[in-house]
Amino acid sequence: MPNQPGRVSAVTTFYVTTPIYYVTAPPSIGNAYTTVAADVLARWHRQRGEDVLFLTGTDEHGQKVLEAAAEHGVSAQEWADRLVQQEWRPVLAVVDASNDDFIRTTESRHTKRVQEFWQDVYDAGDVYEGIYEGPYCIACEEFKLPGELIDGEGGAKLCPIHERPVEILSETNYFFALSKYADRLLALYESEPTFVQPESARNEVISFVKQGLQDLSISRSSFDWGVPVPWDDKHVFYVWIDALLNYITAAGYGTDPDTFARVWPADVHLVGKDILRFHAVIWPAMLMAAGVEVPRRVFAHGWLQVGGQKMSKSKATAIHPSEIVDHFGSDAYRYYFMKTIGFGSDGSFSWEHLSAIYASDLANGLGNLASRVTAMVGRYFDGVLPEPGEAGTAEQALAEALARTVAVANEAIDRVAIHEAVTAVTDFVGAVNGYLADEEPWQVAKDTSATGRRRLGTILYAAAESLRAIAVLHAAVMPRTAASLWDSLGAEGAGLGSLVDQRIADAARWGVLSAGAVLTKGAALFPRLDDAS
Repeated sequence: MPNQPGRVSAVTTFYVTTPIYYVTAPPSIGNAYTTVAADVLARWHRQRGEDVLFLTGTDEHGQKVLEAAAEHGVSAQEWADRLVQQEWRPVLAVVDASNDDFIRTTESRHTKRVQEFWQDVYDAGDVYEGIYEGPYCIACEEFKLPGELIDGEGGAKLCPIHERPVEILSETNYFFALSKYADRLLALYESEPTFVQPESARNEVISFVKQGLQDLSISRSSFDWGVPVPWDDKHVFYVWIDALLNYITAAGYGTDPDTFARVWPADVHLVGKDILRFHAVIWPAMLMAAGVEVPRRVFAHGWLQVGGQKMSKSKATAIHPSEIVDHFGSDAYRYYFMKTIGFGSDGSFSWEHLSAIYASDLANGLGNLASRVTAMVGRYFDGVLPEPGEAGTAEQALAEALARTVAVANEAIDRVAIHEAVTAVTDFVGAVNGYLADEEPWQVAKDTSATGRRRLGTILYAAAESLRAIAVLHAAVMPRTAASLWDSLGAEGAGLGSLVDQRIADAARWGVLSAGAVLTKGAALFPRLDDAS
């Protein structure tokens, strides 16, 4: 990615962001899907030993927030405060998000920098006053092109995403000269093929820009809930023009140049595909206009569907994450959404499917493996991990499978193919279960000779060592389960330190867990659940 002239790009911090969420209603599993994905990336990169900044937050300006507040008889600020305190911050704990920062667009650290950013662009001549006339979707907070709209009853023109009638606006606004950046954007997409991902999203963006860009209205004058335009106090900034800047205002833009140089550019912006153009077209053009380096990657995931339709608060198909977490637990929730949906594709959620995955992959897979291994070490070696004998072909194959698993998962994380990384670890769990089924330690235990005991110790050591690696590899996806597994293996007491100190590279090594570690069979990692929803 080309840098600003004279600037050294910072590569020491992995910076991942979610879109900042709109405070018009409580969060849904669609919102939490993005948050969990960002959290998995953040945790994985921390386990690589990297400095990480994981940002999320709330978007609190715009006409839609103003209308929601009015419906509830409170001011826009009171409404935003209520939703943030009662819904958006708490849901982060519900899904065990490990975000490093939470930005609100009503904070002065953001609003002041927004004004400074746009004053610079205005002074450079890329902003001008004009009249906007055309369709506007309040639900999207987006100006629409006439060709994007779909037909509704009675000839009404509808937003293609919300299927609601658009408003026809006519306002005197300020415009950003977006059209002049079309060639630079196309050059960016050409020189940096992974800037927009997945490939389907990249193709969509390139096609959109090649059709020609229109200059963008960046202010509203019909209401006052927004960041005031510094050169004209009769206007506030259009909500997206304000909101997109959170990614740099939270990173120290305009206030902390050292931190900004270390953190920016962002490594991954995770977004839903319905807001792809804002992030892959408008946002980099804004940064180009201000002379700021563009992010490294914008990754658009698919929609979550319920009953074959995109989840929607307006259609009553939105589900709050706590409805699922309260029954299955946060780790099963995180595992299910990260494994079963190809990241970048649409996916469907059903209670029944999650129940089936919980039973097969978690309770009968990982949970049963951990229970069997710790129980057998307890039964045959009084809970103390034995010294292994000489590794045989089966143990060598298991060690090689582990090394492949780490390599595959690591490479998948770099491509933001989270589902592939999780699947690789799950496949290894299956391989360890298969190893035990083949080696039958419960039968080997009947041979009480020195040779039999040595072989039994080798089998159980290999299984426990595999569980050590699984705990490290699953820590990013299922942090609670991984921590419980780590404790049950006695790994910290055996001198390995806490789970958070473990590195992904160390997971691939064989023979890390020391003989003499004290294993304990605790409560089931994934207890049997009542299937009633």
